[in-house]
Amino acid sequence: MKLSELEAVIEAILFTMGEAVELERLAAATEQDEDTCRRVIRNLMDRYTAADHGIQIIELDGAFQMCTKASMYESINKIAHVPKKHVLTDVLLETLSIIAYKQPVTKTEIEHIRGVKSDHAVNKLIEYKLVCEAGRLDVPGRPILFATTEDFLRNFGIESLEELPVVNPEKIEDFKKEAEKEVQLELDIGV
Repeated sequence: MKLSELEAVIEAILFTMGEAVELERLAAATEQDEDTCRRVIRNLMDRYTAADHGIQIIELDGAFQMCTKASMYESINKIAHVPKKHVLTDVLLETLSIIAYKQPVTKTEIEHIRGVKSDHAVNKLIEYKLVCEAGRLDVPGRPILFATTEDFLRNFGIESLEELPVVNPEKIEDFKKEAEKEVQLELDIGV
């Protein structure tokens, strides 16, 4: 298969699928090895990065997706139905952070960390497609495990969870000390 044909096939697959497609699936569909497919996709990504294109190919955790450039959203909104904006409150961001860093995680673990019930927050994150059910924990009661989705990666502009910021260990100690002071203050006031 000629390079131009291979590019056209990959482009057509990504356009048609409308979601991220794993490299191994692209390689199988094009009957090429993964390295060849990756090189062709990188070439297409570079080509679409040029300012004269309204679409781009992004990588999401080893898979590739064709999508609209963010700079085009305003123009698209003028013609398309504008979807309801999802508001990520502090509670939702806190819950999402716990899930992102601890995944897969149960609702009980989330609530233990937050110190409050988290049903509403988890359900909203599922509704927003930022979080999904990722199986069940193999313990009595078989609680549901939650993890982030490709939409989470896409919305936060990261390719994989390895790109999540790492918290400085000194900061963690500061947070612990601050929490201990707050607990002690509440105990002192309650006495």
